[in-house]
Amino acid sequence: MGEKNKLAGHAACFGAYAIFGFNIIVCKDLMGGHLVSPLAIFTLRSLGAGALFWLLSLFLPSEKVDKKDYLKILAASFLGFFLTQLTFLEAIPDITPMHCSIISALTPIYTMFIAAVVLKEPLTIKKGAGVLMSLCGVVFLILNNASGGGVAESKLSGIMLMFLNGLSFALYLGVFRPVIVKYSVVTFMKWIFFFSIFMSLPFSFREVASLSWLHIPAVQLWELAFLIIMATFVSYFLIPLGQKRIRPTLVSMYSYVQPIIATVLGICMGMDTLTWQKTLAALMVFSGVFIVSRSRTLSN
Repeated sequence: MGEKNKLAGHAACFGAYAIFGFNIIVCKDLMGGHLVSPLAIFTLRSLGAGALFWLLSLFLPSEKVDKKDYLKILAASFLGFFLTQLTFLEAIPDITPMHCSIISALTPIYTMFIAAVVLKEPLTIKKGAGVLMSLCGVVFLILNNASGGGVAESKLSGIMLMFLNGLSFALYLGVFRPVIVKYSVVTFMKWIFFFSIFMSLPFSFREVASLSWLHIPAVQLWELAFLIIMATFVSYFLIPLGQKRIRPTLVSMYSYVQPIIATVLGICMGMDTLTWQKTLAALMVFSGVFIVSRSRTLSN
């Protein structure tokens, strides 16, 4: 694979996770308005991004999907979008941006284990040490779940949902790479969102149909537009673009961009505070993932 293709893959992943960093703050503010439920937001994202991908496909050469791959794409849609996004949206009201970011940074570790099973990549003592250090950091974070300044505390439910969020996305990155690289980004994603719409509509149709758009503040409408266009359509276009060019482990490593952006924004906006416990927990987590990432020289 050429260096330009690899560079494009790295740039695509960096852009996607940078958007996800802003997404944490935007979702936190949007959910605080209590005007739209997490499931309704998910459905609107599926409808909006799905429509954009299907519209874009009209201007591109048609591509036929093998019948045997539809079930794989359905499973990829469940893990990579439905379960990932729903757990994220449900967790956001019950977790601070910093805690959310630190737990999200464990995704590369999940991906490493999945790669060991699916891709037969060896597990080393150094990798094990890194995993242990990161897990100790997360346990320390949970046991010292305290912050000042009147900022809402993270709940155990929010923390556990974010663990499930990271695991489901890691499975999506590792297990479904063969089908992702088989088709163009637009073809793959238009079917991902097609299936995700039917997963959520039975549960959210009544609420979405009865939304009072005139009573939603303009700021939250802009936030919703950001979620649909940038954090869904653009980011989910960039991720498979990166997956086609670099390995799943490297794709997941770009999640480190997310906590940097989200934490700085959260503190600047008064949505989170920086304490020595959080700092130490973050250092333990990031030290562990650094050890894991350096335990084997990645060829691409």
